[in-house]
Amino acid sequence: MIAIIEYNAGNSRSVYNALRRLNCEAVITSDKEVIRNADKVIFPGVGEARSAMRFLRQKGLDKTIIELKQPVLGICLGLQLLCSYSEENDTLCLGVFKNRVLAFPSKEPVPHMGWNNFNKVDGALFDGIQPTEDVYFVHSYYAEISAESVAISNYMLDFSAALQKNNFYATQFHPEKSGDVGSKILQNFIEL
Repeated sequence: MIAIIEYNAGNSRSVYNALRRLNCEAVITSDKEVIRNADKVIFPGVGEARSAMRFLRQKGLDKTIIELKQPVLGICLGLQLLCSYSEENDTLCLGVFKNRVLAFPSKEPVPHMGWNNFNKVDGALFDGIQPTEDVYFVHSYYAEISAESVAISNYMLDFSAALQKNNFYATQFHPEKSGDVGSKILQNFIEL
């Protein structure tokens, strides 16, 4: 069973529906024991960093998330909150990844919204995925590139499209909204 963390930050239902299409048992929950005992955990998100972190801290979910030992997949804001810091309202985040999350320069339209491919893909999450394949992004902030970047995309500059460290995986794009490619990435996560 996959626990989808509910923390008042967006796209939990669309992630749940994507998993159901893959015949995967899932539950949307903020119950710490359910999350700790799940086979895998998805940490989705659409929203603003500071208020999301405030909610996680109030509920004690911040400590629960960083202590998880099973595979964890952060999506969009979930990726950003797994990083150490976000420029969005000067927010200290969970620090699983050491990356900083920065605002895109304002020379192009923001948010970066739409389909984009990769400069690089690597690792188990991207098994069977080619760099030329497109996924769906909606974001105004990006994670810097680091040794933990397993996928890189470009919008104005190169940024981390996905990160991986130990049992933590994260995508800036929305696999649940990325058609067949996104379904394959979710299936790869399910099969970890």
